[in-house]
Amino acid sequence: MSLLGNIIWILFGGIFTAIYWFFVGCLFCLTIVGIPLGRQAFKMASLTLAPFGKTIEYGGGAPSLIANIIWVVVAGIPMAFAYLVAGAVNCVTIIGIPFGLQSFKMAKLSLLPFGARVN
Repeated sequence: MSLLGNIIWILFGGIFTAIYWFFVGCLFCLTIVGIPLGRQAFKMASLTLAPFGKTIEYGGGAPSLIANIIWVVVAGIPMAFAYLVAGAVNCVTIIGIPFGLQSFKMAKLSLLPFGARVN
């Protein structure tokens, strides 16, 4: 069932969002300072490409906490808000609920990407 969900997700916009995240990650990786941010963008790209069947494990300790605080202030809040709106719109119909839940999963990752692992 996750394969079918991922195919539908990719066809209706997941591929474009994943490509966007990939290019953002490449832009961040052009500088040494941006490499940690680029790694987080690649993480978002992998989850955005095929979110069904993937889980996120959070952890990482104090360095991840500090990086997440900076991330939330700089970029996390608008990204999480956009994913929350997309999730709410998807949840309007019964068919869209699974896709809305995936958007909510990405909203949480966009708030706390440092120290998180996508499995």
